[in-house]
Amino acid sequence: MDGITANVKEKEANLFVKIGRAFKSLKWYEILMCVIMLGISIYYAIEPQEGTPQWLAIINFISGLCGIMCIFFCAKANRMNFPFAMVNTIVFAIYLGYFGIWATFWLEVIVYTPLNIYSWINWYKHKDEDDKLLAKSKVLKWWQHLIVAASIIALTVLVYYALSFLAGDTWMKFATKYGWNVTAMKWIDAAIFAIGIVASLLEAFRYKAQYGWWIVTDIIAVAQYVLKGDPVYVTKKAIYLIEAFVGIRNWGKLAKKNVKNE
Repeated sequence: MDGITANVKEKEANLFVKIGRAFKSLKWYEILMCVIMLGISIYYAIEPQEGTPQWLAIINFISGLCGIMCIFFCAKANRMNFPFAMVNTIVFAIYLGYFGIWATFWLEVIVYTPLNIYSWINWYKHKDEDDKLLAKSKVLKWWQHLIVAASIIALTVLVYYALSFLAGDTWMKFATKYGWNVTAMKWIDAAIFAIGIVASLLEAFRYKAQYGWWIVTDIIAVAQYVLKGDPVYVTKKAIYLIEAFVGIRNWGKLAKKNVKNE
């Protein structure tokens, strides 16, 4: 029993060492964004906005920090993004459920949660030769891009009509409060769901093309949370958007290197 306990502790220590290495790889502008996110999250955790319960403000704080750490490391193809991704997925799902944003809620619960686990394993199996914490990057062929786009369109339509039937008036209930076009917001939520599934699969199988689609969802998300007046999630999604461009560059470099080495 003591041997098993010692082995578990060694693996835990090893994980923290790897996370520490991942933190050391952050650029100055990523550290700056982290400080900004930390400051805004702490402020609104202490002084929640009107209509936001204290417990939800704390949830937002956790989601904000874990979310940006996840995307920082993912943009570097560093698999240490997945511990943060798991926490962020759980707490963000609570936020989405509270506001009735059901398509994105189910995206977090039934798609991101299992895919985080699978992706973590798959990235581990396909390590970069120069840095074992990084995953090998791949690129899609032109006809594969067409299949991806067609799949997203078809899935968006399916999700819209399925959730319109299943969730009814509870879907996007907060949109009415802000005077938004509920039908338009439902289509946007369905599209985010569809793109999220496809982009997550691209991420799991280490394709650079994921970042083109993440940029689309991040632009939509920033606009949504600006209109909603949620400073924590505006900041979080704006950082996601910035880091998505960083991800395109980093994954492109890795993909070129892998092609040369093959």
